[in-house]
Amino acid sequence: MSASKCTRLSGALVKQLLESVDSILFDCDGVIWRGDQAIPGAPQVINLLKEKGKKVFFVTNNSTKSRKMYADKMTTLGFDVKEDEVFGTAYCCAVYLKTVCKLEGKVYLIGSDAMRQELEAVEIQQTGVGPDHICGKQIDWANVPLDPEVKAVVVGFDEHFSYMKMNRAMQYLSQRDCLFVGTNRDTRLPLEGGKAVPGTGCLLRAIETAAQREAQTVGKPNHFMFDCVASQFGVKSDRCLMVGDRLDTDILLGSNCGLKTLLTLTGVSTVADAEAHQKSGCAERQGMVPDYYVESIADLLPALQG
Repeated sequence: MSASKCTRLSGALVKQLLESVDSILFDCDGVIWRGDQAIPGAPQVINLLKEKGKKVFFVTNNSTKSRKMYADKMTTLGFDVKEDEVFGTAYCCAVYLKTVCKLEGKVYLIGSDAMRQELEAVEIQQTGVGPDHICGKQIDWANVPLDPEVKAVVVGFDEHFSYMKMNRAMQYLSQRDCLFVGTNRDTRLPLEGGKAVPGTGCLLRAIETAAQREAQTVGKPNHFMFDCVASQFGVKSDRCLMVGDRLDTDILLGSNCGLKTLLTLTGVSTVADAEAHQKSGCAERQGMVPDYYVESIADLLPALQG
């Protein structure tokens, strides 16, 4: 194996890397698909890896889809995938509240219907999904009615995010025993054509500022997402590869968990970004330098077909 980081993965090195791992974690958008189109060659790569006995999992910070919704999308795009191989932040957040926090009570949810479904699947009730329109004056906002059964505020992506939702979250979080959990800190969601929209991290930071409290996040690069996979499937970190397109989430997760890391250039980050981290001399930024990079995960096909 190559001793230097940020090495282009090609030729015999591909086979060498694949033989050194039993499990592979893939990010989704920008890695195996872009929008509603599979990255060319990606379904064949995933399916061949499974045929050759590799455990394959999908880890995404997107909280707008449930595991089932992801599995259905992947199947439509030609991927051989089972629902329990998908680990999104909607699911991982529900697992975190149930198993780590051992939450007894409701959640005030700033998030999607998919998050509601995943919470209810582990028997956690929620309130908050959908619009929350403003009314009254400031004194009314400060005394907004609160559900006494709510014991946690959970923040994911919410297209209905509003001043009143931020205010309601702040009022719940003024109770010091109220838990505060976020799905992830991604501040921008990249779109096709170089466009972007604000991500969950923007919503979370607004609520943290208002509440003067910091949330615990479960998504990449937090190790909890890997812990979810490892505990359910016996994945060993020294025999696992993380494949992603973002240095600050995917590659940093791999570094935080002691995994081998592979950057694919079909999404957000570039080799120049990685090299800038590598040359920075900053210890924290070294965690965002991948072991290897490829133009596309389709570059793995020759080694799998040979």
